[in-house]
Amino acid sequence: MTNLRVHAPAPADLEGGLASLRGDCARMAPHWAVPDRGTARPVPPSSIHGVRVPPGSARLLDAMSEYGD
Repeated sequence: MTNLRVHAPAPADLEGGLASLRGDCARMAPHWAVPDRGTARPVPPSSIHGVRVPPGSARLLDAMSEYGD
């Protein structure tokens, strides 16, 4: 059987402020790999199908001035 080492996570500071959040992010950043940037290609409208938006979400977006007006 393999002996897996488990590191206890740092205690979460649920009442912390922005400084606490930034510290958490700084500790986590070295653990994340940055993917290579690929070039985004346009998608033809004919390829977009099967997207369904619930009526409640559509009404919500329609009522938001940034999206509907």
